[in-house]
Amino acid sequence: MATAMRDAVLGVFRDPDSVANAVDGLRRAGVSGRDLKVFSDTPYPEGAFGEDREPHRLYVFPFVGALCGFSVALLLTVGTQIAYPMVTGGKPIISIPPMIHIMYEGTMLGAIMFTIMGIIFESRLPDFGEAPYDPRISEGYLGLLVARAGERADAATRALQDAGAVDIITRENGRVVG
Repeated sequence: MATAMRDAVLGVFRDPDSVANAVDGLRRAGVSGRDLKVFSDTPYPEGAFGEDREPHRLYVFPFVGALCGFSVALLLTVGTQIAYPMVTGGKPIISIPPMIHIMYEGTMLGAIMFTIMGIIFESRLPDFGEAPYDPRISEGYLGLLVARAGERADAATRALQDAGAVDIITRENGRVVG
């Protein structure tokens, strides 16, 4: 991943229409949609600029966490009742009604913990990548990152320039267009 971001190209734009035109131009230049990423300080809907939607598996994490939490709670309650049997008036040693509360809490705790881990994982945090970034993106500009540009870096730079990029930034060279 780190070598893929070394040849990345970032185009900085003023308005969303220019970014959409740049995405179209990059697609015509042969850049795949999963190599494009739009940066903005404003929450635009996913796919608003014509880029591919990023698939996610966030919905799996709560279910796996709930299953793990339920299993641990079940083992904890059954194990405790077997390890320390208290026979009271001929009642069964493993009693379900007191276990229900602990299993519910264990299920919820597992689901919540796995959901938080899933959000961190799916957000790809922390990001130790070497992708170029421009602080103006936090001030209202939009950025279009072309990851894994490789031998198509010149075509990508040309497509970004034709779409009206204010600046084009690479990791090695800094600013290309001023």
